[in-house]
Amino acid sequence: MNRSFTIGALARDADCPPETIRYYEREGLLPQTARTGGNYRLYSRTHFERLVFIRNCRSLDMTLDEIKQLLRFRDAPQSECGGAHALIEEHIEHIEQRISELQRLRKQLRTLRRRCQPVPDAKKCGILDELGHESSNSGSGSRKARAHVRGVHSPMARAPSADRS
Repeated sequence: MNRSFTIGALARDADCPPETIRYYEREGLLPQTARTGGNYRLYSRTHFERLVFIRNCRSLDMTLDEIKQLLRFRDAPQSECGGAHALIEEHIEHIEQRISELQRLRKQLRTLRRRCQPVPDAKKCGILDELGHESSNSGSGSRKARAHVRGVHSPMARAPSADRS
């Protein structure tokens, strides 16, 4: 029997906020749904399985574009899976780059922490003073070096914060 889900039931069963489900629909990751006479969305088991797939990809920090490509591969099961392998290999390279950037960030933060010991007066705090200078981050001064390292993917390709797993 093919069970139908309301958005609330799908969200609960997939452990995913309804806003994220709607976002995935707008982005084309989830297909449009049937509607009831009262205009409620009705999701199928296929929607649930696809949502689980998307959430698993997101837990691996994949971008929406990467997920769309994997879904295209998944939707064409007769094709070879070389494309999926290549995509994963590229994602691994992104992760390795991110690890390297995070290690540099850790080094910069440790250097910053060593610049001062806690003092009772924030005006004399070496950390706060150093962060206020244009050439912060171990003297690098470059915007890239000062950027917060969240990931190597474009922020436009990421799902909304409600989707963070």
